[in-house]
Amino acid sequence: MYPLIRFVKEFVKFRNAPKLGLLDAHISTHICWPWDLDPWIELNNGRTLTLYDLGRLPMASRTGLLRLMRENRWNITVAGNSVRYRRRVRGFDRFTMVTRALGWDSRFIYLEQSMWRKGECCNQMLLRSAVVGPNGILPPAEAVKALGEDPESPELPDWVQAWIAADAQRPWPPVMPDDAKAAIAAS
Repeated sequence: MYPLIRFVKEFVKFRNAPKLGLLDAHISTHICWPWDLDPWIELNNGRTLTLYDLGRLPMASRTGLLRLMRENRWNITVAGNSVRYRRRVRGFDRFTMVTRALGWDSRFIYLEQSMWRKGECCNQMLLRSAVVGPNGILPPAEAVKALGEDPESPELPDWVQAWIAADAQRPWPPVMPDDAKAAIAAS
């Protein structure tokens, strides 16, 4: 189930927080509750992705992006991500989440999110996001300019550029293995 109560709590918690510049970090603290756990009594990998929403959306609010989205009937969507897991987050652990935009290209905004516990990074996600309007994907520079920020993106870090290049090589739609074609056709 989506963590709606926690989602509302984050918006209430940060409703009077100072405005953020688009490239500023949003920092929030969370607890790993029993319903976040997998059978190994640690934060479920899928739940990690859901909990990252609790950082992105308040950040979007603090930068003014959510206001612009309402005014212009825009939406925001996740267009890809890559997560690296390095340390366990166990039940009732308190952790800090850091969310920040790294930059953008002609189609997507790239964000980095990470969860930290006791000074160590537990996991990190690179996320590609798109602002979508009535006519499809909106060039990020247009949304950034509407926020009153410089529409010129900072140079994306080398590791982000390498991820973009690697992802562009991946076939879409995926190649269907022969032994799966019959099962897919029957479903």
